[in-house]
Amino acid sequence: MEGVKDPILKDIVLLGAGHAHIAVLRMFGMKPLAGTRITLITREVETPYSGMLPGLIAGDYSFDEAHIDTGPLARFARARLYKDEATGLDLANQYVICQNRPPVRYDVLSIDIGSRPNTLGVPGAAQHAIAVKPIDRFLPRFEAMRTQVLANGGRAHIALVGAGAAGVELILAVAHRLRADVKNAGYDTAGLHFCLITGGENILTQMPAAFQAAFERELGARGIQIRTKTRAISLEPGWLHVNQGSPIRADHVLWTTEAAAAEWLPATGLALDARGFIQVGADLRALGQSHVFAVGDTADFTPRALPKSGVYAVRAGPVLARNIRALLTGAKLRAFKPQARAMYLVSTSEGRAYGTRNGLVFSGDWVWRWKDAIDRKFMRKFQILPEMHLAAAAKASPLADKQAVAAISALAMRCGGCGAKVGANVLSRALGSIIPLARSDVIIGLNAPDDAAIVDSGGPKLSVHSVDYFRAIIDDPYLFGKIAANHALGDIFAMGAEPQTALAIATIPYGLERQVEADLSAMMAGANEVLSAAGCALAGGHTSEGAELSLGFAINGLVSRNLALRKGGMQAGNSLILTKPIGTGTLLAADMRGKAKARWTFGAIEHMIQSNAMAAKIIAAHGATAATDVTGFGLLGHLVEMTKASGVDATLYLASLPLLEGARETLAAGIFSSLQPENVRLRRAIHDLESAAQMALYPILFDPQTAGGLLVSLPSARAKDCIRALQEGGYPHAAMIGHIDALSDTLAPIHIFEGAMPTPDISNQTLNREPANEPVF
Repeated sequence: MEGVKDPILKDIVLLGAGHAHIAVLRMFGMKPLAGTRITLITREVETPYSGMLPGLIAGDYSFDEAHIDTGPLARFARARLYKDEATGLDLANQYVICQNRPPVRYDVLSIDIGSRPNTLGVPGAAQHAIAVKPIDRFLPRFEAMRTQVLANGGRAHIALVGAGAAGVELILAVAHRLRADVKNAGYDTAGLHFCLITGGENILTQMPAAFQAAFERELGARGIQIRTKTRAISLEPGWLHVNQGSPIRADHVLWTTEAAAAEWLPATGLALDARGFIQVGADLRALGQSHVFAVGDTADFTPRALPKSGVYAVRAGPVLARNIRALLTGAKLRAFKPQARAMYLVSTSEGRAYGTRNGLVFSGDWVWRWKDAIDRKFMRKFQILPEMHLAAAAKASPLADKQAVAAISALAMRCGGCGAKVGANVLSRALGSIIPLARSDVIIGLNAPDDAAIVDSGGPKLSVHSVDYFRAIIDDPYLFGKIAANHALGDIFAMGAEPQTALAIATIPYGLERQVEADLSAMMAGANEVLSAAGCALAGGHTSEGAELSLGFAINGLVSRNLALRKGGMQAGNSLILTKPIGTGTLLAADMRGKAKARWTFGAIEHMIQSNAMAAKIIAAHGATAATDVTGFGLLGHLVEMTKASGVDATLYLASLPLLEGARETLAAGIFSSLQPENVRLRRAIHDLESAAQMALYPILFDPQTAGGLLVSLPSARAKDCIRALQEGGYPHAAMIGHIDALSDTLAPIHIFEGAMPTPDISNQTLNREPANEPVF
């Protein structure tokens, strides 16, 4: 998270990642407004471009080509990205009520949430129809339909309800894709049947007659039946019942009828039209609201009726951006003046398209190429962003030598989270001259460092103490609070202890009281959820103001005297298990640079907020002899600590390492955490370093993790059962990544192989072996 240079004076909240809002983000990224902070709240962080949906369905475009990734776009706009959806508004106090997080405060709110399927009034439609909107929910259902069609030998009856431009273009795309699937699978395409249903006199009723006739011919040539003056009255599995004639055989029903507004809007107090859409004036503000805007399908433009079309949402984007800026700066707001007649380009999914404007109809393969060029040009504006200037490098003194200048210049790119911790070598040297007071009740301390300190308090259990603190790694205080708390608990779980109490220390950036309060409240709400779920009471803490949002915890836990796990319990012949995938360091560094896909970043976040509590119980039940949590020193750094404490060597298999999605790509792009160079200094622990350094995944060994999983040594005879239990217990990526070897006479204890780990030999091991933990005291 970048440090705050200017105090936040106003919060702009964009609710929904519709076409207009992505334009707002880009325009504010190109020309920031000092003192403002943008927050984008969206259910899906990869927003589909409706103009390319038929091409995506037909197979002309990949998923990434047809979607705008809001992760890099939000980073470019210096905006916070919240993956959530609204369930209501508190207009009086200016809050967005969200489904899975605390309310989000705003000074200016814009709503661009699209629409939902209008299946009300048609029994069975909500259960059995595949609604095209919202698109992000349609796509997985379409993929499931493709799978079912092939599973049925390529036989299916497909119906589509709604014959506007979107419906006609979609049924052509679906027919094209399914026939290609069936043919490629070796089945007969004659088993596919398609029917387009409309309650109107004709298809494409808003288009010129010549346009209608052209597509009637196209549909007929593709063997797609057209049923006009036909309304759906109910659905049941396999059948669509209509108002005239016999029921229509339909294994799958696609639904593209006129959309409906979000269900929660009526309770907000906003002015709505008869269908529930937000009424807006010429300046795109909601009627009766000075600080609330609405655009896209969710808005009813009162100056004149507009179709629910992405064309108008795209054109509204620049006006919305200017008006938000004008509202905050006291300038005059402008009126949105949509064109009287939009041009429509509709694809046939066979390399051709038709177009119409002002009654003129034209067609050909050149129209498809033109449409494709227009769509790709639009997408490039949001997919290929100008290079980000993340922060001005710190100015070096004229006394600094070249090495110092390089180090000072890198300060602007320092990572947060565990990427912000002091490197192992620096830490070791700094503490080398420190001689702590010797106390008989301190069983584990700086004299024999482990994941946590252990103190004998005189009772049947020992006290376990740990502390962690770092600056924010993401721009969401609520999720950051969860990550920070989960990370702090990791040391306690790694020692086999149960957390008891936590004291927090928080640093909040300078700002107005309402912003400080909102961020602190959200951050501590997230942290308290995690602590409470772990049975750990938040007992107190300390707050201060500073340049960057930061959070840490001092955690106290309890462990039975004979059950404490330490780093030094590895035994030759044991298997090495990793419970969670790695790669947070490189992914968060890529996110900071706007180079990570949003799904990669949020995938990493999901793992960072996953507790190690259950994993700790599972490994204990399977005889773990040593464990640590993998954090800032990276996989290799923590493994070296364990082998040194245990007096053993270890072997790792890179192909067996579980990696977070996207980590391989960001490593290949040369994007590393700022702590990576410090961790790389531990490479001297690798046997045959020259060979290992040539391996593609070699850099992942040094990648610093935040809230990482557990690195565990346990008897090989129990490793498979442990892996199975971990995967069934919520750790699907848990893997056996290596084995423990007897101490050799080499100075480098870690052996690296590029391939996958072979099946361990358990012939000389006892299956019911008990944990090798000796009493700590």
